[in-house]
Amino acid sequence: MTDIPPGAPAWVDLVTTDLDGATRFYAPLFGWAVAEADPQAGADGHLVFHQQGKPVAGAGLRADPQQPPAWLPYLATDDVEGVCRRVTAAGGFILTEPVDVPGSRRTALFADPAGASFGVWQSLGMPGAEVFDVPGSLTWPELTTREWDGAKEFYGSVFGWTADDQPMGPITYTTWQLDGRPVAGMMPMFGEDWGDLPSHWMVYFAVTDTDRVVAEAIRMGATVAVQPTDLTRGRFAVLTDPQGAFFSVLGTTPP
Repeated sequence: MTDIPPGAPAWVDLVTTDLDGATRFYAPLFGWAVAEADPQAGADGHLVFHQQGKPVAGAGLRADPQQPPAWLPYLATDDVEGVCRRVTAAGGFILTEPVDVPGSRRTALFADPAGASFGVWQSLGMPGAEVFDVPGSLTWPELTTREWDGAKEFYGSVFGWTADDQPMGPITYTTWQLDGRPVAGMMPMFGEDWGDLPSHWMVYFAVTDTDRVVAEAIRMGATVAVQPTDLTRGRFAVLTDPQGAFFSVLGTTPP
């Protein structure tokens, strides 16, 4: 997949405190090959993970010592500056001004009005991930937020997303649509179970066997935040890697 429309997921990047440790964890867990550090200016210390010989994700050391380790989704755009204007007009914040990696991409980082961080990716030669929805690649990004009504206004204004609301037990789950195509989800942080966890974006990686991947992740030092659970879309679990970054895995539901 190389033609990613503006507003659709293009990439996921890990911000971590230990790049070597993260590589030792994720590479065997997902079967990723690790590229050399990106030699382009502005990408010092950045690694690119490959699946099936194609780039699927990246990782780099955090620049701010106060920033917690996290996976961040990047959404495609053909105009980073235009996104900056729409984000600020809609009440969001620019965390990192646009920066170029020549021959690769132009990116910027933002926070929505509730504080959930995400990036945008404008191709300067690299369109983003080249494979999705296969084991070891991104299959779904999901906004988990305390301000779901405000999120509908924000992401609709910035990316042209529309919200398709569906009941899911006691809550309403939202599927974000772009030109009639689902591109992401939204889970409302409703109730006391969320504690003081802030609004955030969660990334789901496709796997063939959720339980096996969870067991392997635990063996390598991960902790389980949500045990393997069956949903309509498949069997998922939420994990925390050894450096503290949350991520989810989604596989087929056992018969």
